[in-house]
Amino acid sequence: MTAQLTCTLPELVVVTGAASGLGTSICRQLTAAGAAVIGVDIGNAPDGMAEGRYSHVKADVTFESGWAGIASTVKSRNPKTLGLVTSAAILEVGTILDFDKAALERTMGVNFTGTALGLRALLPLMIERGGGVIVAVASIDATFAEQQLAVYCASKGAVRMLTRTVAMDHARQGIRANVLSPGPMMAGLFERHMKSANDPAKFEATRAARQPGGAILNAADVARAALFLLSDGSAALNGAEIIADGGLTTSFDFRTGSEGASI
Repeated sequence: MTAQLTCTLPELVVVTGAASGLGTSICRQLTAAGAAVIGVDIGNAPDGMAEGRYSHVKADVTFESGWAGIASTVKSRNPKTLGLVTSAAILEVGTILDFDKAALERTMGVNFTGTALGLRALLPLMIERGGGVIVAVASIDATFAEQQLAVYCASKGAVRMLTRTVAMDHARQGIRANVLSPGPMMAGLFERHMKSANDPAKFEATRAARQPGGAILNAADVARAALFLLSDGSAALNGAEIIADGGLTTSFDFRTGSEGASI
């Protein structure tokens, strides 16, 4: 006997960081599933998006003016249901001693302030519709420290707690806000981090060996977790965090066998 599981997505979803990495994967999967998507990025629209279902807004998430334009576009579309995925982020490698005030503000601006401005712009439109769904992309680095990524970790920790608190503040208005915290993915930020290493191939092999599955995750797999959180299949989740890291943070250490016998 088989049962068919069907989940409903919002009619329209705004996705930031749409031009690359996880953001692009989320946009592709949403349009393939029949949802309309407004992609937001300082870069150009990704190639090969579904005709008629995807529209691109070239904007900086740190500017209120850009968000005002996005909100205006949403109003003109007048969707019955609305979702938001905040995937835009930057990652700069270095200890706190490597970051001057401008660099601190740059990372916090995109990763945290860009998320907060998106919430401020679209939450009223969701509330008008009796509710809406938010997926804020944080990171396992929102909880776990990672060397040379102090400022990035701090910014993602801020995104995590912002989202959880928004979920509580607006739950009675029909808002569901959850956190998606990916681990390393062969896309976007991790690839740039890897390429900054003295020996990128060694860096990749070492990080892959730490994964219980023995490989760095594919962004498309993490994107499916984002679609789950957007759908009514996750209706019981609010203020929750899905850690999409292939089991990396499940244990304090993963034994590959190269360490020798443990007893």
